Amino acid sequence: MKEQVSLQELAAKLDGQMKSRKDYVANSEALSMLNYEDEVVIDGINGKAMPLTPYAHGQLASALNIPKRYYDKMKEEEPQLLSNNVNTWFAKQPEKKRLVRTLDNKVRAVLSDSYRPLDNFDLVKTVVPIFMEKQCEVKSCALTDTKMYIKVIMPELSTNIGTASVNDIVQAGIVISNSEVGAGSVKIEPLIFRLVCLNGLIVPDRSLRKYHVGKGVTADLDMSLLTTEARHADDHAFWLKVRDIVRGSFDKAAFEAIARKMAQTQENMIVNPVLPEVIEVFKDKFNVSDRNAQIVMQKLIEGRDLSQFGLLNATTNAAQFVEDYEEATELERIGGKMIELSPKDWHEIAA
Repeated sequence: MKEQVSLQELAAKLDGQMKSRKDYVANSEALSMLNYEDEVVIDGINGKAMPLTPYAHGQLASALNIPKRYYDKMKEEEPQLLSNNVNTWFAKQPEKKRLVRTLDNKVRAVLSDSYRPLDNFDLVKTVVPIFMEKQCEVKSCALTDTKMYIKVIMPELSTNIGTASVNDIVQAGIVISNSEVGAGSVKIEPLIFRLVCLNGLIVPDRSLRKYHVGKGVTADLDMSLLTTEARHADDHAFWLKVRDIVRGSFDKAAFEAIARKMAQTQENMIVNPVLPEVIEVFKDKFNVSDRNAQIVMQKLIEGRDLSQFGLLNATTNAAQFVEDYEEATELERIGGKMIELSPKDWHEIAA
């Protein structure tokens, strides 16, 4: 399982962000894009002009219905044209409220006023005491440009999916993830951790998801600072629900049912002897990049297990060798999807 930072380092980063982040809300007419020192900035944010992160640029393009490729081309080649476009479409939507999230004096998100901020700091504060209570081990943490991840296991909850003569121990775990910038929901997903190779497999269709849509945000229309007190009061009930779901996520019966499904994949063999053809179908079915598909094939060959079990383990093993943490996590999710494949879907890959 790929690692980025320790839980202590993650907590320190979140604490630093708490001190430097600010949220604002205003009508579109309060905002404008300017060209400043060879970059475009958003002006009108509490009297400041701030640059945008790449992700915020993408959100702004989407919000104003400007094709992203054209937006990027203007940004690189004709920044004044981009500013003119953005300001024209801001003026076309004068009453539309936007939530602007900033960090370290940069715009990190441009969102609608229906977006409900559910912050990483509050999520960590909610779940870490439960991890301690359950004597969990934190296996991986990450804070990417758009998301936070925490992956933990509970060693006490384990089972053997090997044969009578060969132990293959897997342990129960969960993945907690969230995005503060609109790149995803709050998610709590079951995780299966295989000791023999330190691979993690994220199980689909059993996850809790809470999208950042709710009562929205309110503030004066002069780009005033959005206070946190009212937000915390509104979110208190939600964080209590998260606490209860995380505490109940380490369910023995559910874990053992998933483990049995995983063990059963050992019986389904890859029939097609031409592995590049198998990987090509696999790549298309799960939307895997060419680069990552090549890593999966390499791990499949190295593992010498030409079965559905071997392919799903090659997929989760490949996650350890992918540079991007979010791509690695998606490979772990694909490994989980593979234990849910119908016989027809598996036949399409294997034959």
